[in-house]
Amino acid sequence: MYKGIVRVNMKTLEITHEDVPEKWGAFGGRAMTSAVLLDEVDPLCIPLGKNNKLIFAPGLLSGSSAPISGRLSVGAKSPLTLGIKESNAGGQAAQILGRLGIRAIIVEDKPEDPGKFYTLEVRAGSITVVECPELKGLGNYDTVDKLMAKYSDKKAGYITIGQAGEMKLLAASIACTDRELRPTRHAGRGGLGAVMGSKGLKAIFLDDSEVSMRQPVDKEAFRAASKKFAKALKEHPVTGEGLPTYGTNVLMNIVNEAGGLPAKNFRTGSTDCAAKVSGEVQHDMILERGGKVAHGCHSGCVIQCSRIWNDKDGNYLTKGPEYETIWAHGPNCEIDDLDAIAIMDRMDDDIGLDTIEMGATMGVAMEAGILEWGDADGVIKLLEEVGQGTPLGRILGSGAKVTGECYGVDHIPVVKGQAMPAYEPRSIMGIGVTYATSPQGADHTAGYAIATNILKVGGFVDPLKPEGQVELSRNLQIATAAIDATGLCLFVAFAVLDKPEAFEAIYEMLNGFYGLNLGPDDVTELGKTILRAEVKFNRAAGFNEADDRLPEWCMTEPLAPHNTVFSVTDDELDSVLDFV
Repeated sequence: MYKGIVRVNMKTLEITHEDVPEKWGAFGGRAMTSAVLLDEVDPLCIPLGKNNKLIFAPGLLSGSSAPISGRLSVGAKSPLTLGIKESNAGGQAAQILGRLGIRAIIVEDKPEDPGKFYTLEVRAGSITVVECPELKGLGNYDTVDKLMAKYSDKKAGYITIGQAGEMKLLAASIACTDRELRPTRHAGRGGLGAVMGSKGLKAIFLDDSEVSMRQPVDKEAFRAASKKFAKALKEHPVTGEGLPTYGTNVLMNIVNEAGGLPAKNFRTGSTDCAAKVSGEVQHDMILERGGKVAHGCHSGCVIQCSRIWNDKDGNYLTKGPEYETIWAHGPNCEIDDLDAIAIMDRMDDDIGLDTIEMGATMGVAMEAGILEWGDADGVIKLLEEVGQGTPLGRILGSGAKVTGECYGVDHIPVVKGQAMPAYEPRSIMGIGVTYATSPQGADHTAGYAIATNILKVGGFVDPLKPEGQVELSRNLQIATAAIDATGLCLFVAFAVLDKPEAFEAIYEMLNGFYGLNLGPDDVTELGKTILRAEVKFNRAAGFNEADDRLPEWCMTEPLAPHNTVFSVTDDELDSVLDFV
């Protein structure tokens, strides 16, 4: 077992081990990545330069038997937003790192030869860096296949980048393998795959075959809290029924009917495309082709919102696809073919691209006239160009903002340089507040107001009115930051918002595991501490109130079908994170 902090210098290839310093002692996941960045990275550094750092941090409960506790936080200064970034991924990586006793891997500096790539081998008894020229230029699927042939360990996990990361494209993601050792779970947002590529790090091999599950200090208290938590998740209609049955795409018809589904590059809030790519249609197609619903992306998942998608011949093609991916490449581009969208999802995962950013980029490309609306074959061809690194491919692989600016588009759906996800801020104003004010850039997971605005989880705040949206987003951003520190999946928030016992179980699990005496106020304070660090970093990087705004057209162009504009005032937006 390791001391907690592993530092990897990619210039010297030196590896050092350190105890977790007292100032980071209570941190895991996003709390750890944001603290390291604030303490050790110059906010004005070049994101793809030697002074940026890339941090991999499992949550406080990762590697234990706590339900659904296998989320991994990846942090760096983002080359896409130019601010602080935590990108979150499922898969097995966090569980393995937790069991190995690693609280954070901090990757520093960069190779003098930018053409060299390396694999970091992490085992219970040793951590080494080896050059891997045989992996250069490969997509994530072929990379993992070659690594599996080399290491022959079915219990292992892999973290990899595809061609986009090697080319340091701003939309590049970092792939984590799932339980079937497929590179389907991605730290997608913020272009952190480009940071990994800039470090010359192609892959991380994780082997926990010689260690066992982490054990709590108070086994009885921890076991009781874990059972309480799992029961609450199973009993809630969203986490116990909707997500296991229809996956995240259960939202497609719901959000479309609410007039909050961004269609045709955020030109309207509903579309006929939605019904053809809905979770219900997807569910039936998966079962007809011998795929799988109710699939867990990592061990210990009790929600199981993932699925396995087979092609028309019954052969595995990709995971999900998830709601965000189907929206981005589907209704956002006026595409209504689930098979075509699944091919795009597979290509994004293989090349190593954020599906939200790339779908938004394709919508901007259609706005620019590069493609016709609804041209699925054209999108597939453009994704091929991204993987090949053609001049146009490199522009597209740099995201929606760069693509829009290169082609003179004035309708670019980004905040802090990052594409807005699958919810229209003009008709779901709570999520608009989150998009505008989160230090992470436009990110629905930073404060998921859809729960209360649309699903009426945790109460109800009218999505079409500005009243109550600031308080809603603020409270959700604080709670989400704390959840991200534990390694728990964000989807636990549905039960937490509706069931007091679910919230109690979170700090009771932490208490039982670490021998602590935390209460609800401590959880809130943890979330505030994380957000304070992130805002402080961004301000030092040059961000100010003007960056906490939606695109101008959100306030001036009424959105059908409700004909609303985003009407939360600037003063109200400036008050969201007033506790920092």
